Amino acid sequence: MTLRLFLWLWSALWTAGLPLILIYLRRRARRDPAYGAHLAERFGRYPRPMPGAVWVHAVSLGELRSVVPLIRALLARGDRVVVTHFTPAGRGETERVFAPEIAAGRVQAVWVPLETQWAYRGFFRAFRPRYGLVMEIEIWPRMVFAARAAGVPLFMCNAQYPRRSMARDARGLQLRRQVMRGFAGALVKSDMQADRFAAAGVRNIAVTGELRFDQPIPQALVSAGLAARRWIGAPARVITIASAVEGEDDTYLQAIHALRVHHAAHGLPAPLIAYVPRRPERFDEVAATLRGAGLSVLRRSSLGPAFDPASWGAAPQTPDVFLGDTLGEMYGYLAMADLVVVGGGFTPAGAHNIIEPLAMGKPVLTGPVTWPIEYPFAEAEAAGVARSVPDAAGLEQALIGGFEPDPAQIAAFFAAHAGGAERTLAALPEVLARAQAAS
Repeated sequence: MTLRLFLWLWSALWTAGLPLILIYLRRRARRDPAYGAHLAERFGRYPRPMPGAVWVHAVSLGELRSVVPLIRALLARGDRVVVTHFTPAGRGETERVFAPEIAAGRVQAVWVPLETQWAYRGFFRAFRPRYGLVMEIEIWPRMVFAARAAGVPLFMCNAQYPRRSMARDARGLQLRRQVMRGFAGALVKSDMQADRFAAAGVRNIAVTGELRFDQPIPQALVSAGLAARRWIGAPARVITIASAVEGEDDTYLQAIHALRVHHAAHGLPAPLIAYVPRRPERFDEVAATLRGAGLSVLRRSSLGPAFDPASWGAAPQTPDVFLGDTLGEMYGYLAMADLVVVGGGFTPAGAHNIIEPLAMGKPVLTGPVTWPIEYPFAEAEAAGVARSVPDAAGLEQALIGGFEPDPAQIAAFFAAHAGGAERTLAALPEVLARAQAAS
């Protein structure tokens, strides 16, 4: 009864809030016109029906990149795929990566419907998916129960249940857990995650690993990053601070200054810092902060539209900081590095993805808050290829102390955790059969 009442109130809230949603989309469209494009799709109206597709929900760019290998595996066995998104970044990446398949009518990238029963009815009418895979742990009540009403088995995929979320969900009415039990099952990252989902009452669980270990690496950007390191005249050591978020800049500045003082005292050239803010809205602010701290800054955006040192002209005097104020070029900045500091870990929101730098064979440091990446951080730390530090002083010590795992350690760790797409494909027939038997 509580869940039914919640779902009714949830739908009523979304329906009543439609004018506000339209205002929000219109305002976002002023900065990014993609938010205003294909608006009818958000209301369940899709001009190109594709019945019988496999449905993949990848809310934004990170989720889409993680699921690319799985989508390719689905296409290789003859499936058609509809990918739903909420953000233009995710949708644009699907349209770029799968452009030939979209042209051939084998993939569609569309907006996910708004959280109303009637919008989802339009989606299921257009695509009649055989089953759905929701990347990570996106818990949208109307999506879950509209899929059940339409007879579409919907699975959490590449799923993890962070410790903090478990503690929060165990309190009060536990509505989130009740919604999670509406999924047909879960394809999860590890045995520990399987135990957590089972404890929350989720049934039909398979352990399939982490899909991000199978992400393709853009070799052109890797080559460009190595060339950029040479072009900029980098010293013997380059440290990339990747996905630095608001609230962390002072911590990184303290560590950078300590590192420079240490190197000067020992007659060593200061390391080059490649500093990559998480959000484009921060690019100008971070540039000003770095310069205000007395550091010379070369902005990547000042060098032209492409990450291509051959087109950048004559190299300037080597700066203290190479500011990565561009989008979609992270692998270039990672390729430049000897060591990577992954951002987010010095804020309550927690650290970001460590898999991309590990895929490049780079050792990883991050702050103390690692619950969002509990898997695979615990395993990476145990393998000696990643480390969490408590504060700026701890970061200084780790950088000065030369945290340098053997590249063979990183390669072995990565190989041991790859293959998530293959394991997911192998698990699907069994979880689908169990879901059908239970329905």
